[in-house]
Amino acid sequence: MKRTVLIFGLISGVISSVLMAATMPFVDKLGESMGLILGYTTIVLSFLLVYFGIRSYRDNVGGGRISFGKAFSVGILITLISCVFYVAAWEVLSYKFMPDFADKYAAQDVARLKASGASADAVQKETEKMEEFKVQYAKPWYNMAMTFIEPFPVGLVITLISAAVLRRKDPVESGLPVAG
Repeated sequence: MKRTVLIFGLISGVISSVLMAATMPFVDKLGESMGLILGYTTIVLSFLLVYFGIRSYRDNVGGGRISFGKAFSVGILITLISCVFYVAAWEVLSYKFMPDFADKYAAQDVARLKASGASADAVQKETEKMEEFKVQYAKPWYNMAMTFIEPFPVGLVITLISAAVLRRKDPVESGLPVAG
């Protein structure tokens, strides 16, 4: 299992890192909502390797059979490796090329609230909340945790779906005819 997980986890992680680096220069030009769509599309693309990793394990190691639990284990480990690459890529990109990310994010959030016609009190509370966010986001462990929870739920969902789709019981146990 280790070999399959490492191969597919590393490929998925490299894909997510490269796609992040390739798309980051365009995020400001695209706007916030299109940037989110682009970002999550690249995450989904990189997590397609979860499906192929589980299938490879089932076909090459499991003799064509895999339980949901084993498929989930393979998939979630691939997801974790890919997420580590995603976090590492974000840390490098954000600290080296976008050191003002938290400031821009906070300013956009407050501007969006103002544009919605919110009261001055609500804008003030959001401004205070965003100032606290900037303080917390400057802490590396907080920053890494926040970055990790961006791709992980997507990988978890893809792992669950892939494990359900790819599971195969022993032909004798499932009542299927056995060739032979």
